[in-house]
Amino acid sequence: MRFTAPALIVLAHLRWDFVFQRPQHLMTRAARTRPVYYVEEPVFGAWDDTLRTRRDPSGVTVCTPQLRQGDTPQGSQARTALLIETLLSSHDLPEYDLWVYTPLELPVADLLQPRRIVYDCMDELANFHGASPLLRQREDELFRRADVVFTGGHRLYEHKSRRHPNVHAFPSSVDAAHFRQARAAPADPADQRHLPRPRLGYAGVIDERLDLDLLAYMAAQRPGWQLILLGPVVKIDPRCVPRAANIHLLGLKEYAELPAYLAHWDAALLPFALNAATEFISPTKTPEYLAAGRAVVSTPIHDVIRPYGETGSARIAGTPEAFLQACEAALAEQGTPAAADRLARADALLAGQSWDATWAGMCAHLDGPLPGQMREPLTALAAAFGGSDD
Repeated sequence: MRFTAPALIVLAHLRWDFVFQRPQHLMTRAARTRPVYYVEEPVFGAWDDTLRTRRDPSGVTVCTPQLRQGDTPQGSQARTALLIETLLSSHDLPEYDLWVYTPLELPVADLLQPRRIVYDCMDELANFHGASPLLRQREDELFRRADVVFTGGHRLYEHKSRRHPNVHAFPSSVDAAHFRQARAAPADPADQRHLPRPRLGYAGVIDERLDLDLLAYMAAQRPGWQLILLGPVVKIDPRCVPRAANIHLLGLKEYAELPAYLAHWDAALLPFALNAATEFISPTKTPEYLAAGRAVVSTPIHDVIRPYGETGSARIAGTPEAFLQACEAALAEQGTPAAADRLARADALLAGQSWDATWAGMCAHLDGPLPGQMREPLTALAAAFGGSDD
């Protein structure tokens, strides 16, 4: 394949085969015009350092460093950088851009010589439970090193825009055609087919951002409602997730499967807790739910209120009682002219959103003039190993 743009090396904290979200949407589009190497966090325990690579059907090359145990974090990152340099050399890629998702990988970036560095800031990772104490310091350094910064939402943009002269907001977008398949009423998936109606669902990671008490309250107050949760339980004790006869944890689903599940829900939920981990989120699932034609009920998350709540595309509720009432209103509105009007407003809003448009907008900043000052090259990767391979 003849590429028209320089290679892109992506330093990511999310596994490629995890939930299909912002990095996957953007990099599958990047791979149409440039070689893309998506470098995951290392796996330790190998006999020798290697870079395991595989070609995803999207065209992205997924790279997983396999490293020996027993090194310092700095040494491991230096070895990762050396594996990337070897990859670049073997593919004859002297020019490339570096796309960073996690500031913790800044030491890797500092050992490479890209044309430019892009920081795609998805979230305020330092606010998450168990976040590395190094995150804030590393992000400060990354802001000094980056040539351009993108943010995953407007609230995050407001928080970051004063820290760099070249920050641009690119909120979560949607592959509307994919999720509109739900409106054609595909077959109900086998693991939810037996569940009675009404069904109210959530699709996404189940972690500290979800208001688990709200879900438990809903299940207890409305035992006839079926609450469906699609997604992995991550970074919390699975025993913390409420259990009830009408709460159904169906696990992680493939991206291709989601429209079929959403097609047979009566409402789609964004039951987020209001805490430090959710202050800056811009949930990708909001436009996905709407493209699927679902009524949406959310807690008051900034980037859901604006624009979805303000346009009447989603209902916003700030207390458990209000959330329950909003769900009741959404269920009662089904099949009415008011529901059709709400769907039309949502469609009008989504008409200006797409991952294709988001990537094109980002490319406008990637294709501009290169940084005027070349970065200081590091004299030798060996220096980062402390002078020893042991």
